[in-house]
Amino acid sequence: MFSRDRAGWVVVGADDYVLHREGSLFLAGLREAGRASNTERTYAGRTALFLSYCAFERVEWARVTVWQLARFMHWLVETPLPSRTRGGGGLDRFRDANTANAIVGTVCEFLRFGVRMGWVEQELLTQLNEPRYLRFLPPGFDPGERGQRRTVRSRLIKFASVDAGIEWLTVEQVARLADATRHARDRFLVLLLWCTGIRIGEALGLHREDMHLLADSQSLGCQVKGPHVHVRRRLNSNGAWAKSRRPRAVPVTSELGACYADYLYERAAVPQAEGTVQVLVNLFREPRGRAMTYSSVKGLFDRLARRADLTARPHMLRHGAATEWISQGTDRSVVKDLLGHVSDSSMDAYVHVSDGAKRAAVERADARRRGAAR
Repeated sequence: MFSRDRAGWVVVGADDYVLHREGSLFLAGLREAGRASNTERTYAGRTALFLSYCAFERVEWARVTVWQLARFMHWLVETPLPSRTRGGGGLDRFRDANTANAIVGTVCEFLRFGVRMGWVEQELLTQLNEPRYLRFLPPGFDPGERGQRRTVRSRLIKFASVDAGIEWLTVEQVARLADATRHARDRFLVLLLWCTGIRIGEALGLHREDMHLLADSQSLGCQVKGPHVHVRRRLNSNGAWAKSRRPRAVPVTSELGACYADYLYERAAVPQAEGTVQVLVNLFREPRGRAMTYSSVKGLFDRLARRADLTARPHMLRHGAATEWISQGTDRSVVKDLLGHVSDSSMDAYVHVSDGAKRAAVERADARRRGAAR
């Protein structure tokens, strides 16, 4: 289904394909609240998974108990995932604790929505959460004048999980990835994500009118100096969505401008692309001329990663750009603005120490010990 040119997701029965009213209304509520299309798609799968589990176990989802939710959580990590190879075979794959926590978190949000709609009893939400006193405050957290905000409600059902941190690409790996491209469009996309640090949803949502790559854009009615791209939140037919509500202009290099020119020449050879307002379009696979989607970009990055012999996902370029900016001594406020973050604490993930820096620290300390022993 579609709403104002944006695809919407619904939940249907696995056997009878009958629309699940409550699950579909939950997803519609996400859409109306301005949640990203990609988030809605992810929540649709998680909600359907929970409802399918309840149907199989003969559990009435709206009257699920805390004990049954705990069983569902353990089922998530103990049940093998479907095989990725034709005909099955190979090693079994399982969800990890972080994935199970994320799924149960979505289910809790669905149940909270059910309480507001009168489908679920309020008592369940009371049982799902417990008070927790924050001894150590997150960066930027306001505890209140008397510390009244230190006690928060914490989800009771969840696995103890380990923060794996972020993954990023180094400068050398980005070069390998760019060299693995075979088309001007793909090279432009890789370097766009690296140069600007924008999210893949923001890149897919760029319109041709957002590309201000002249040294002076006053003729376009823009007062921003130098070549840049405008990141704006808008509805797009491909489901692309800018996470940040605040529009921003991100500077780009002359090299990226040259890559864009090469891409436009390549794009001009596909007549179906002429009427598409989005910058990034399908040129080599059907439907040609249509705006690229999240799934098409994932397929592209999977192919590039195999050619470059490394692990590469679009978001790793954003993380790599932020890591490089900070390691060069760029002020955190500048990096925050480039990335479109609102909270200062969002920057903490990018402030990490390289393996080389840690080794150098150990070797320097040991060199001082050896010098003192002489």
